[in-house]
Amino acid sequence: MPDLSQIVKAYDVRGVVPDQWDTDLARLLGAAFVTMLRNAGEDPAAGIVIGHDMRPSSPGLSRAFAEGAASLGTDVTEIGLCSTDQLYYASGALDMPGAMFTASHNPAQYNGIKMCRAGAAPIGQDSGLAEIRSLTERWLAQGAPEPAAAPGTMTRRETLGDYAGHLRTLVDLTGIRPLKVVVDAGNGMGGHTVPTVFEGLPLTLDPLYFELDGTFPHHEANPLDPANIVDLQARVRETGADIGLAFDGDADRCFVVDERGEPVSPSAITALVAARELAKHPGSMVIHNLITSWSVPEVVRESGGTPVRTRVGHSFIKAEMARHGAVFGGEHSAHYYFRDFWNADTGMLAALHVLAALGGQPEPLSRLVEQYDRYAASGEINSRVDDQNGRLAAVRAAYAGRPGTTVDEMDGLTVTSGDWWFNLRPSNTEPLLRLNVEARDPDTVAKVRDEVLALVRA
Repeated sequence: MPDLSQIVKAYDVRGVVPDQWDTDLARLLGAAFVTMLRNAGEDPAAGIVIGHDMRPSSPGLSRAFAEGAASLGTDVTEIGLCSTDQLYYASGALDMPGAMFTASHNPAQYNGIKMCRAGAAPIGQDSGLAEIRSLTERWLAQGAPEPAAAPGTMTRRETLGDYAGHLRTLVDLTGIRPLKVVVDAGNGMGGHTVPTVFEGLPLTLDPLYFELDGTFPHHEANPLDPANIVDLQARVRETGADIGLAFDGDADRCFVVDERGEPVSPSAITALVAARELAKHPGSMVIHNLITSWSVPEVVRESGGTPVRTRVGHSFIKAEMARHGAVFGGEHSAHYYFRDFWNADTGMLAALHVLAALGGQPEPLSRLVEQYDRYAASGEINSRVDDQNGRLAAVRAAYAGRPGTTVDEMDGLTVTSGDWWFNLRPSNTEPLLRLNVEARDPDTVAKVRDEVLALVRA
């Protein structure tokens, strides 16, 4: 019997296929999804929308999920190959709950499901996912639920053009100077969406690895790992491109490199986009997680907005976006959230903002982002530990009460001083502690980093 505790995560379903889950389990999960919605007072009889990425297992798993939902009387709209933000678009535009089959940047043998309510509202452990797991476990033990007297229909619908058109209404690029753009799709869904979104814009597109291939033959589709943007950096330098963009496997995250091939911090992108959104919506709130740079709340305040700090994770960000009516949200992991996009994350819309900002002035990208990249940072450093809580306690004890420092535990442990801060937080899925350090200069980053790691790895 499948062990759902191993594959139902904090925000999604994710595991190895077929070792941890398969089409039989996907069918039950589809039935559990619509049952959870009904129990919550939402009527999924009006329909749900399902999409999938390019992984070899995705079409079969998504079809089985659709069959499970339809067996209980729910109509299903299948949009086929899509990026995760294209699925969110469909959920928002069609006002339907949705399910996206993808394992994002995980290796080829993995697959997963990201689920949302109508209007792309997130589903996590505390907002439906725990109930989906409980129902599925019961049916695994006792047998599948009785089918409805009248099963739902399953229809196909194309949404790529409508998705691209919607994004193009949110950012005007028609008047920008011509730009040469290298895009590394990593054999993921960016290869499906970028050509349509960029069509007709004053951009010369240089595509890398646009062939859809869920075995990821060139590199992992995780642009936050420096090893996976080496080819993009080289192509930008070789061709004299203005900018390089890298998308992850399901193309909901976008990573940027400048004209020198140097990575641009996602915090700098968050600050840049925040300033642009606040220019359109003065006085709005902007959400940022607690690992983004000090630059982000500084720029938000300078732009007349109000920064709101929150935990790491898309379900938290989306909930805070809705609660505050925030115009924009950003994470250190290159997830970017927009009120104009149902509070959902879309790397593509963030990329269009960066292109518009770059093309709307004469300076190179490296010069443009200087104003948004003000501090030195360590990047995320992972340490494998046997006792996460014990190591966190040791670090807390070392810094608590130290003159000039404050400690908070919104998400892991954050220690702040006048010239630096660090956050140390446990992974939800692995025996790891993740450390991020920022300071006013690189020497201080190195000093704080080494001091904390000595305690973590003792």
